[in-house]
Amino acid sequence: MQLTFYKYQGTGNDFVMIDNRQQFFDKKDTKRIAFLCDRRFGIGADGLILLENHATTDFKMVYYNADGNESSMCGNGGRCIIAFAKYLGIIKDSATFEAIDGFHEATIDHAIVSLKMQDVSIIENHNTHVFLDTGSPHHVQLEEELEQLDIKTKGYQIRYGAPYNEVGSNVNFVSKNTTTNFSVRTYERGVEDETLSCGTGVTAVALAMHFIGETEKNVITLQTQGGLLNVSFETVDKGYKNIWLIGPATLVFKGEI
Repeated sequence: MQLTFYKYQGTGNDFVMIDNRQQFFDKKDTKRIAFLCDRRFGIGADGLILLENHATTDFKMVYYNADGNESSMCGNGGRCIIAFAKYLGIIKDSATFEAIDGFHEATIDHAIVSLKMQDVSIIENHNTHVFLDTGSPHHVQLEEELEQLDIKTKGYQIRYGAPYNEVGSNVNFVSKNTTTNFSVRTYERGVEDETLSCGTGVTAVALAMHFIGETEKNVITLQTQGGLLNVSFETVDKGYKNIWLIGPATLVFKGEI
């Protein structure tokens, strides 16, 4: 079957986007999804996203990792699907949609998409790292020599090690530049490698750095391998609310396969 697809990227985190409002795509075919995401034999992407109809919101987002399995929330994917929805004429400059972690709202101004994330009420501060869930689970740890790290090897060890084991966690390595600026490199489960950017990851980093006192600011700039993202938030008694992930999301190309 011939498939029309769209390739989007948000700070280098790239996705195969498919308009599935007619429900033609076989969601159980994990091998096909993995093939489409394969960078040598398929289109090439960190994940695949289906845009579907929804009864009460503008649309529904269904996200798959590059390994073909449906996954937890993807922040950059959420921003890219907003740009995709605008391209399709479904929305204008704002939207609400449902993802696997619940309902989200977003705005788009040219190529800049601001996505509201879920509130975070539980943050675990360990001696060597911080763990929290921002729609996806994230291990966050500070590193002095970020550029020299073997992210794939070290991330793999943490992702599959205790206490995460087979369920796994995304792993974020962080270097502090200023009180409002941090560099981040992320190993993503499901991709099983470093990605150029991770939306839920930089959100986790911003909250974690505030939680452990590395910053007192509530608007943080995160430098990823693929570009800059901003995260803003408000503090509450039991965590954080009004969390926004902000950055570019652009169409790369449209194709058929």
